[in-house]
Amino acid sequence: ALRLLRASLPTTIEMRQNIASDSLVVGDPTQIQQVLMNLCTNAGYAMQEKGGIMEVSLVDINIEDEDLSRQPKMIADSYVRLTVSDTGHGMTPDVLERIFDPFFTTKERSKGTGMGLSVVHGIVESHNGTISVSSEPDKGTTFNVYFPLFSDETEITTNTMQPLPAGNERILFVDDEMSIVETGKHVLETLGYDVTTLTNSSEALELFRGEPDKFDLVITDMTMPNMTGDKLAKEMLHIRPDIPIIMCTGYSALINKEQAEAIGIRAYIMKPILKSEIAHAIRTVLSPSELR
Repeated sequence: ALRLLRASLPTTIEMRQNIASDSLVVGDPTQIQQVLMNLCTNAGYAMQEKGGIMEVSLVDINIEDEDLSRQPKMIADSYVRLTVSDTGHGMTPDVLERIFDPFFTTKERSKGTGMGLSVVHGIVESHNGTISVSSEPDKGTTFNVYFPLFSDETEITTNTMQPLPAGNERILFVDDEMSIVETGKHVLETLGYDVTTLTNSSEALELFRGEPDKFDLVITDMTMPNMTGDKLAKEMLHIRPDIPIIMCTGYSALINKEQAEAIGIRAYIMKPILKSEIAHAIRTVLSPSELR
């Protein structure tokens, strides 16, 4: 993930890393990578004008009873702590209080929807973890993510997992969050698919309009600037009524499963997305007979 990030960051940003843990946690590797990519992407955004230093560390840490006053949601135990810090513009206290709220963002409308940190928060909590943040204006920001340490390797080695359904179809993946796009592309390619990604829904529609038969499936986010996922789906279905579309959303109040199906969307998935969930959804949409 860090090699991928380094290639996407400007040379004015120095990346430092301190990977001092080889401990195990129980979790979905793709989702944990999504957490890292999102935090680092935000750190890079905070330093895009003036440059700076991004530090990423991974260490084992013991939370004792006396430390719990600073981490009220945690219990005294051993954790793996992932830290992402930057020397960017930082945040004021009022912004800091709202950063995990869905749709809250300090970015320009064309730069994101504010779902990134909300999704990160959801992933961390689903892994029984905790995330904290400290920041000061003009002094940078530090995120600390704590995952419970797992020490009994026998449970992992004896647990056999069924292979996930895969394919080789052509997929158009649309999401305005770059970290989600990069993670989604990686996941889908490991399942064998030919993936085209875009972070702009209007550009995605133009690409589809120009070559409507180029793709076998479209996977789209719901909340995007310029054009929301439901409107994008309607336009694509008007161009090609048989195109299978999967909708992904992190906030169900905007659209529900019934409304999505009424538009003609074949599957509806809530974020954060599990690799197994998207793998089965794709095969259900493209070849439902395979899974019967």
